[in-house]
Amino acid sequence: MPSTVIRRFAYRPEKRALEVEFVSGRRYRYFGVPEGIASQFRSAFSKGRFFNAHIRDDYPFEELEEDGADAWALMPAHT
Repeated sequence: MPSTVIRRFAYRPEKRALEVEFVSGRRYRYFGVPEGIASQFRSAFSKGRFFNAHIRDDYPFEELEEDGADAWALMPAHT
């Protein structure tokens, strides 16, 4: 099911980092995210609800530049 909040995301297990792009176009990278949490996020029926409950306030983050120069290959949120 497509998310109404999250456009796409990517996870780098070697860095334990999750990058999330919201439908607003803003992108954030969350640090220290365990692979299990990223896997649950990937398979969650509601990506926005899972994000709010298990990621948003639980991990440090940085907002990324809009130009996307440092963007990873992001997966659409409906996968």
